[in-house]
Amino acid sequence: MKDSTMQFFGLPLGRKNAVAVRADGFEGYGHHYSRMSKLDWAESVILITQPAEDRNMDLWPTDPPMFKPALEEYSAEVTKLMRQLLVSMALDLGVDEKALTGAFEGKRQSMAIHHYPPCQHPEKVIGNTAHTDGLGLTVLLHVDDTPGLQMLRGGRWFPVRPAAGAMVVNVGDILHILTNGAYRSVEHRVVVGADRGRTTAVVFQDASVGGMVAPLPELLIVNGGGEKARYRSIPRFEYLKVRFSALAKRKGFLDSLKL
Repeated sequence: MKDSTMQFFGLPLGRKNAVAVRADGFEGYGHHYSRMSKLDWAESVILITQPAEDRNMDLWPTDPPMFKPALEEYSAEVTKLMRQLLVSMALDLGVDEKALTGAFEGKRQSMAIHHYPPCQHPEKVIGNTAHTDGLGLTVLLHVDDTPGLQMLRGGRWFPVRPAAGAMVVNVGDILHILTNGAYRSVEHRVVVGADRGRTTAVVFQDASVGGMVAPLPELLIVNGGGEKARYRSIPRFEYLKVRFSALAKRKGFLDSLKL
């Protein structure tokens, strides 16, 4: 995955545009992120990877030739990794593993491959605007060793420095709600360097319970669990609409769902 990603972003613009985003879509190559009328300093490829029948193979790069098979294999392996993580989380929460893994099974998975070019004035741009991940679970692969990812703690930004070869796992807002706040999403951003670019491959996994974004029923007192719901239930389609509106306005989203 690393080699094919680096080779793709090293192609001339015309060859990358062979899989450019189409007018009415979001998949493909382009500059996807614009928040508050300002584009992030990045070029990206965004693709639906699971389930297989949802893939738009016309937008999967064939240049370099190993990109497609590498992405297929990588998506399958990350799916296995995510399941292992969810089983461990379920054990920690004291619920049956199926209660948590079932919220993710069969749901859409997507991948965003980002390249953040160097900028001579890095203080004037942002690679990826501060945000929390909106779906269930995120697995990030550093294609190179260039720093740039930062996470917010106690009102301060701290650099994330994963060990060589390690992946970064982020809890998304949906998983935050599913676990009733036991596992928390964290605000993060990407800053740009003056001398070196940065490339990452990020897999996002969606989740819901019966079409709803809500705390797992197994955790709640009303169903024999030990907790009161800290977040209200919301249909997934409404959740996405409200979340994107809050993100664009830079307003706290999870707080709006607290009971």
